[in-house]
Amino acid sequence: MEQSLLVYVTSLGCPKNTVDTERLVGALGPGVVLTGDPEAAELVLVNTCAFIHPAVEESVDVILELVHAVEEENPSAVLAVAGCLVQRYGAAELTAEIPEVDLWLTPSEWPHWPEMVREKVAAGRAGKVVPASAGPSVAPGGPRSLSTTAGHAYLKLSEGCDHACGFCTIPSIKGPHVSFDADALVEEARALVAGEHGPPVKELVLVGQDLTAWGRSKGKGSAPLVGLLERLLAIDGLAWLRTMYLYPAGLDDRLLDFYRANAAPGGVLLPYFDIPLQHAHPDILRRMGRPFSGDPARVVDRVRSAVPDAALRTTFIVGYPGEEAHHFEALEKFVRETRFQHMGAFPYWPEEGTRAASMADQVADSVKKSRLKRLMKAQAEISEELLEQYVGEEMEVLVDAPVAEWPGLHKGRVWLQAPEVDGVTYVSGEEVRPGVLIRASIEESKTYDLVALS
Repeated sequence: MEQSLLVYVTSLGCPKNTVDTERLVGALGPGVVLTGDPEAAELVLVNTCAFIHPAVEESVDVILELVHAVEEENPSAVLAVAGCLVQRYGAAELTAEIPEVDLWLTPSEWPHWPEMVREKVAAGRAGKVVPASAGPSVAPGGPRSLSTTAGHAYLKLSEGCDHACGFCTIPSIKGPHVSFDADALVEEARALVAGEHGPPVKELVLVGQDLTAWGRSKGKGSAPLVGLLERLLAIDGLAWLRTMYLYPAGLDDRLLDFYRANAAPGGVLLPYFDIPLQHAHPDILRRMGRPFSGDPARVVDRVRSAVPDAALRTTFIVGYPGEEAHHFEALEKFVRETRFQHMGAFPYWPEEGTRAASMADQVADSVKKSRLKRLMKAQAEISEELLEQYVGEEMEVLVDAPVAEWPGLHKGRVWLQAPEVDGVTYVSGEEVRPGVLIRASIEESKTYDLVALS
């Protein structure tokens, strides 16, 4: 009988990291028991983010907090650190700075993560029964240990990126784009919906650094992704299918025609488009080296022409090197005119090793902060106005989790709200519980959230 392994896990950064963490924990075997107390765990695992400087700082802070907890109260635990921070700075440099970490796991080694962890744990279990060194890898289609709220899960389609955006560290951290096997992805999706890795999943959220590049080869455009979407939509029990990270250059006619024919607010394929535009002025887009550097309004118009009910999300960077007042004003005007359902923005960070970091015309931090505040104020006004139109409607709500402070109240989402990045719908009623998809009346709207009664 396999001995249990008590594991504490924290996963930082994007949903793609979440999937890596879930696959790793699942691959460690059925003997894993998760705990929320690092001082009680035999294995303490951190999956890090290092996309921008604040993410690096957060990763280091979390590691140091766990180092303190392990050293003071649990010195026999194995402290393992995985992910982008390790790939970006290297195990040797990090070991010199944080020697207390027992195991560094780089994304380039990810198929071997479970074996590396098992062997490290085994080395610390003198005279005890230990897990075998051979076992499942973290490849798609294998076991998962879900950490998301009830009802939804992420399905990671690919790794890496082939674009060369001037501000981005991802290609240097993750390497070139690699598409995961279609059969393995469909099997993983089927298992998630069937509840083989936890509670049955009603919503699958597809993620990848550039989802439109999945399976792409010369002359095929988005045809492979469309074929995968068709297979996923055929899975029994799937209620919602949502796609994230759709690059503007990859939104070709084949993909938009597929959405035109299949996507609807009341259907399985949600008419939700997450398109990271990053800026609206062509001068800045060209300086960024974006794969699409023309007029972003054309992208929005094509999507809305194909799918009139589309909910659009995007992200922007303010204060990119060379961004002058008129460039930002064009961006702000574009946001006000386009009226995105959801918009995220962040100030440019000069990341070491990127082209933009060495550009001469850097924007002052105070200017970045002011521009970010202006842009988010504009979006708050737009979001509040757009959400008001749903008051009085009856909509399906996917219930995620109870609200601890208010017994009987739950957080959930309607179709136009993606998990973690968008607003939520607060819902109450007799039949409301985590994981259910329930019809509810929208009673109230706020700046980013809705309030519903079942």
